[in-house]
Amino acid sequence: MLERHEVETFLTLAEELHFGRTAERLRVTTGRISHVVKKLERRIGAPLFERTSRVVRLTPIGHRLADDLRPLVAGMEDAVRRAVEAGRGVTGELRVAFLGEWTAPVLLRAVNLFRERHPDCEVHVHEAQLANSRSSLVDGSIDVLIAAYPFDDMANGPALLSEGRVLAVAAGHPLAGAESVSLEVLADHPVVQYPAVTSAEFKRDRTPDRTPSGRPVPTGPVGNTFSEMLSLVAMGRGVLPVGEHTRRYYPRPDVAYVPIHDAPPIRRGPVWRETNTTERVREFVRAAADTAGRG
Repeated sequence: MLERHEVETFLTLAEELHFGRTAERLRVTTGRISHVVKKLERRIGAPLFERTSRVVRLTPIGHRLADDLRPLVAGMEDAVRRAVEAGRGVTGELRVAFLGEWTAPVLLRAVNLFRERHPDCEVHVHEAQLANSRSSLVDGSIDVLIAAYPFDDMANGPALLSEGRVLAVAAGHPLAGAESVSLEVLADHPVVQYPAVTSAEFKRDRTPDRTPSGRPVPTGPVGNTFSEMLSLVAMGRGVLPVGEHTRRYYPRPDVAYVPIHDAPPIRRGPVWRETNTTERVREFVRAAADTAGRG
């Protein structure tokens, strides 16, 4: 078994590739770093670093050892952090948000249960907008967001809401009176686009550039907010696939909602940064899952 200081020394040198910077980071002498590395190499039975007067490089064996050790060390650190958080209890502040009015009741039920379980943790509730939903998670101003999947490079789940998809069209549009439509009709009409800051995976899911059969989908104008996108639809500038809850929360006499019979459902639930998976976040996600289906 390797000692903790040996692993720390090896991984730090593997990152810095410089004995002086490694010693400075670990607050030891360069001689100490050299001693630990030589001891490791004797134990391994092969060089871990190529060392010259100018350059320090990992050997292939050193590369493999570093790749194998990093996730193990990260897992140990996470385990210790979780134990510390559990021992201290869930305290501090948690910032949660919802995107879309129909997700607000789900969020509030989760907040109420979370507060019952963890009265020492203060919860702040916000409404996110299309333009800042992702950036708020990235910069840490929001810890958990209840929103529709998918989100690029974010942890998510479990799904708390599921809804069918409908096509928003102008009230006077030829499709307005249809009983249902296929995703293939997207090739025949410009599709209103989400703002550029929206998650790329989300946009591919909601406003694809091709139909299931491979036909190209014409690109319509971009809306800065969801209400603005529906206004573009009402003006006849394009059509827009949306969730069926839009009928209830955005009823408009100038927009018709036509079911899309061959589209997969939209799923909504908690979204958060993987690197921000604190015990507070875990407990909130657990509370959200426990309240799913209520109300």
